[in-house]
Amino acid sequence: MTETSWHEELRARGYRVTPQRQLVLEAVKSLEHATPEEICTRVRETARGVNISTVYRTLELLEELGMVAHNHLGHGAPTYHLAADADHVHLVCRGCGDISEVSPELVRALVDGLDAELGFATDVHHLTVFGRCRKCR
Repeated sequence: MTETSWHEELRARGYRVTPQRQLVLEAVKSLEHATPEEICTRVRETARGVNISTVYRTLELLEELGMVAHNHLGHGAPTYHLAADADHVHLVCRGCGDISEVSPELVRALVDGLDAELGFATDVHHLTVFGRCRKCR
């Protein structure tokens, strides 16, 4: 999603393109997977007066609008990324903390099995698998 399409999307839904919204979107895009605190730190590099509650409210709105998505990649705060980039599964190493992204096709058998056996429809965009990477095994 480009800066122009962000503006169009917000305006089409009746929202103004405020500097705070623009800065939060830019931070989410550049950081790729970031907590609200990390996003706030990046935003404050440009706009020192933006506080963490503004970042949380902005992320909530942007998620409601389908522009950003969040995942829980551990016990801490959720991480946010652009919704347009949400078509992946996260692999989190419990040893070194490395986070990898893989295609949903790699977990297709699991998703299909859950559906066939339990009638469970998996939201792959929020799927995080914890384990140990090749280096930490």
